[in-house]
Amino acid sequence: MAIENTDGSELQPVEAPDDRWSVTRRDFVKTSAMVGGAVAAAGSLPALARITGNIVEPTAAFAGAAYPLNDPENTIYSICLSCHTACTLKAKIQDGVLVKVDGNPYSPMNLLPNLAEDTPLAEAAKDDAKICPKGQSSVQIAYDPYRIRKVLKRVGGRGQGEWQAIEWNQFIDEVVNGGDLFGEGKVDGLNDIYKLRDVDLAKELAADTDAVVAGDMTVPEFKAKHADHLDMLIDPDHPDLGPVNNQFVFLGGRVEHGRKELTKRFTYDGMGSVNYYLHTTICEQSHHIAFKEMTGGKDHLKPDLLSAEFVIFFGTGAFESNFGPTPMTEQVTDSLIRNKFKYAVVDPRLSKTAAKAWKWVAVHPGSDGALALGMIRWIIENSRYDASYLTAPSMDAAEANGEGTYSDATHLVRLDEMVFLTAEEAGLEPPTDADGNPVSGARVVMTDADAALADAAPAGQLLGDFTVNGIAVKPAFQLLADRAAERTLDEYADICGIPTRDIVALADEFTSHGKRAGTDMYRGPVQHTNGYHNGQAIITLNVLIGNVNHRGGIVGGGGHWHEDGSKGGAPFPKSVVASAPGGLKKWGIHINRQQASYDKSTLFEGFPAKRPWYPFTSDVYQHVIPSAAAGYPYPAKFVMTQMGTVALASPAGHAQIEALKDPKKVPLFVACDIVIGETSMYADYILPDLSYMERWGTSHTSPTIQTKMSKVRQPTIAPLTDIVDVEGEQMPISIEAFLIAVGKRLGLAGFGKDGLGDGYPFDRPEQYFLALSANLAFGDKEDGSETLPAADAEEMRIFREARSHLPATVYDEAVWKRAVPAELWPSLVYLLNRGGRFEPSDKLYKDDEWVAHQWHGRWNLYVEKVAKAKDSMTGERFDGLPKWQPVKDAGGNEIDDAGFDLTLITFKEIWEGQSRSRGSEWLQKAISPKNFLQMNSRDAAARGIKSGDHARVLSATLPTGAFDLGDGRSYAVEAEVKVMEGMRPGTVGLSWRGHWAYGSNDVVIDGQTIKGDPDRASGTVPNPAMRLDPIVGDVSLTDPIGGSASFYDTKVEVEKV
Repeated sequence: MAIENTDGSELQPVEAPDDRWSVTRRDFVKTSAMVGGAVAAAGSLPALARITGNIVEPTAAFAGAAYPLNDPENTIYSICLSCHTACTLKAKIQDGVLVKVDGNPYSPMNLLPNLAEDTPLAEAAKDDAKICPKGQSSVQIAYDPYRIRKVLKRVGGRGQGEWQAIEWNQFIDEVVNGGDLFGEGKVDGLNDIYKLRDVDLAKELAADTDAVVAGDMTVPEFKAKHADHLDMLIDPDHPDLGPVNNQFVFLGGRVEHGRKELTKRFTYDGMGSVNYYLHTTICEQSHHIAFKEMTGGKDHLKPDLLSAEFVIFFGTGAFESNFGPTPMTEQVTDSLIRNKFKYAVVDPRLSKTAAKAWKWVAVHPGSDGALALGMIRWIIENSRYDASYLTAPSMDAAEANGEGTYSDATHLVRLDEMVFLTAEEAGLEPPTDADGNPVSGARVVMTDADAALADAAPAGQLLGDFTVNGIAVKPAFQLLADRAAERTLDEYADICGIPTRDIVALADEFTSHGKRAGTDMYRGPVQHTNGYHNGQAIITLNVLIGNVNHRGGIVGGGGHWHEDGSKGGAPFPKSVVASAPGGLKKWGIHINRQQASYDKSTLFEGFPAKRPWYPFTSDVYQHVIPSAAAGYPYPAKFVMTQMGTVALASPAGHAQIEALKDPKKVPLFVACDIVIGETSMYADYILPDLSYMERWGTSHTSPTIQTKMSKVRQPTIAPLTDIVDVEGEQMPISIEAFLIAVGKRLGLAGFGKDGLGDGYPFDRPEQYFLALSANLAFGDKEDGSETLPAADAEEMRIFREARSHLPATVYDEAVWKRAVPAELWPSLVYLLNRGGRFEPSDKLYKDDEWVAHQWHGRWNLYVEKVAKAKDSMTGERFDGLPKWQPVKDAGGNEIDDAGFDLTLITFKEIWEGQSRSRGSEWLQKAISPKNFLQMNSRDAAARGIKSGDHARVLSATLPTGAFDLGDGRSYAVEAEVKVMEGMRPGTVGLSWRGHWAYGSNDVVIDGQTIKGDPDRASGTVPNPAMRLDPIVGDVSLTDPIGGSASFYDTKVEVEKV
């Protein structure tokens, strides 16, 4: 990586210190707006100095034989967030300072088998369970000296690196009221954007808008009826755009449950805006959408690694990024030793997981779906599928076979319209409901005798070409067989760049273990323009052998207790925690056009649309800022980012910098961040946030964990942000403080008196999260039979002593007790003392054949819903079957970047997080000071490159390999080369790393220059080299169905520098 001045001269780094803390004492003391300055100025926290500096000598507390960190009074259980796995952890506190992090032994994420819930706290405190390096680095992430403590307001233009610290009330006044805040003209504040406030009127406008879209009301009729309220709409000629309220946009990143419900509650029910987004499409969204469409709602399943005999990892593994390495590593290694388990890895790169595999299949990036289709062809042609499972056309038929799921394999599809044949169309009498009324849309199968209702037939035919009532039809399974047969195995192998024998070997092995085989995938196969279809093909392999819910098959996981109050009897029901009492009705088209069909909107003017629409997906993160800047379908007035960095983390995200810098395109931009990051550096205001070790949350768990569990993030240390007054309540600055302050200023639903239900105010952050936690302590049974035991006197004592270092602004037992029903308080203490609640390990399996927690439903081999919709750019209908496609742009045109002969991929090492790991010297210096551009020896030799050389990555949309940061610097995608045989020829890889902000650059605060740490800029972020879509121009290539941003489709060239 190289950062240069825009005049071409190399930016000279500050001298790297031997002891970082000595520099921060000298440089940071100039300002208390950053954590380093506050601590340096105080000079009175020796335990903290041991963490932030390089002091390794033991303190007096450790000089003797006693080890106080094994005492439960020095332990608080919480949740990591250095990656999205969100592992449970054990925080060890000394003198009020976090000094060590380990895994939570009560949790199956960290210990296999986990400790029983009734294990005494003193015993559990001595049992340190596993956690990955990122989790252990939570200490340094929490005490990062570059964290900001006060609200910062820009001085000068956006992105110029100059700030002033301002008082809390000034910040709230300015963002609520707007005005000429920067001498650049008036901007609307939240008070202006919160235009539609009447709950009943919002419902009426929404209902009439639906009528307009349905064709039951004309736009002129709508405008006449609502003539007095048209000023509340973004555009009265297009009422489906919704109210002005929608011009408030919340762009979150890794906002997890707890905070997720709260920020949605603020955005949806409070502000009345539809525009709430998380990071999922730059993570692995198409994988979720493929599962969701194929199951009708279940969006995540995983292989049962503890009982599987064979698993194929497509573009992922157990030992690096996944959900997640901490639990999966032990599951895989345990099975390799204890069972006859083996696995294959499909990946262009020889990952650490691939290095231990039975077979490493080094496919071309993006060809995973072709490999899966080749396997499907072989499995069908060799009758290696489970015919008994697939011929069951209904749940009744499945249950008669002893199964809890079935598929649409036998359901007949019309060949003229490519939709399912209905009973009415087949000339059959439709079924009736409980009142005797006919039910339309019932599906039909072909039995050995004739066509019959799917729900009434014991079995249907899988293969055949039939005519029913004059209509040509085929079973969905026959359509799948036809699709797979469109190419030969040799042709599939050629697409993948592998021998045909590898496809045969994988298919043969996959079908040689009965139900004890499965697939796993993550980002690798799905962050492509054909990502959804790749995922669909991979999932289909599991359906062919009917492995779901079986030991060793794929499973839906153990699930969790429901903190959101969605279960009967919850002390805080969904209507007060997930929603706000008296909240607004949100309605209108999303600014990124997700979950909406172009041809069903008032904006429809024929194909193509001005920008792509995404009817099947959500959280299309990479399109939010470009859409707002383009004003299509409408512009934004206020963008708030939180725990996300679109400019850094999105492929080609650097192209969004120009929009972020321009107040005409993003009039008011508030970033909630713990540092001055690569996106927040362009904000108008930076709102400091708490680290995950200082705050609350109720993160959920992936299906990797098959026992039921719920975890609670809770404050482990005193907050490092300023304490401010929020409407009479003292609390640390955070996103929660902002939501409460704005909520009360604007009178938004769900804040203040009775904000969490009768008698339960919402004046402080902990009140909300204690309500969620109380729901967990109560459990999911309406009769209260799942309520956790009450903490006894000894547990109460430990609870209080473990939190004695926390200030009253965070922990005040009287405030906490009043936040929940009195009878639940002891059970809530029991929950918090363990960091959650965890089912015992003996609940993993029902018996020798089945897992205990099962998903029940129908697999959709043919996804009719997708097949019926039209692509907004081409006007063509999508395909209901899995298919392989080359890389395409938004217009459906194949991408052919002549002269760029290498495909760029990216990945994450286990010590690299999304961005936060950059604050840990333990990770960045002790483990890996930089990342490398990994190349195969053939590609390196052809370019005269050898290991140790530095090279720059060029692409069609980054032809020089560098771009302008807008602050007098430029950033180049450059890295040291590592030549290796573990990278497929024609492919180059750069792991996730690299920064141009986040403490790596100098900034000015209150007139004082804060020197950046050059070590934080080490390594290179690959994303800027990734290709922009040539049709849209300002955003990455994107999967039109799943919405995923393309990370693995860019053709590049590599030049030695």
